[in-house]
Amino acid sequence: MRKMRTWRECLVEQISDRQSAIAYLQAILEDYHIYKNPVVVLRSLRTVVEAQGGVSKLAKQIDIDPQLLSKMISNEDVPLIDAFGIVLKSLGYQLSIQPIKLENRNFDTYTDTLEGQTHQHM
Repeated sequence: MRKMRTWRECLVEQISDRQSAIAYLQAILEDYHIYKNPVVVLRSLRTVVEAQGGVSKLAKQIDIDPQLLSKMISNEDVPLIDAFGIVLKSLGYQLSIQPIKLENRNFDTYTDTLEGQTHQHM
């Protein structure tokens, strides 16, 4: 009999290589720009950590206490940018700032433009 797997188990398998993990995190970050849900980002960070070998392995790669890393990706009180930066560092990447393509630099159009760019990537 064939064993049924959960959606999360399939996702962990799909993002087990670095490039897929980064693409997944980029999609999650784009989603965060639209919906502003940090809980989804934290869950996604935990999934990436699991897919990349777990807390112990990633903590060792970046020379951080595994308990601290675990707390950072589990605790909603830790600033999201810190948790995201730590996971990216363990994957060999960093956060960066890029200009948004705005025809009109009016801040009111920022959200509409960002949403348009996000939908183009899908």
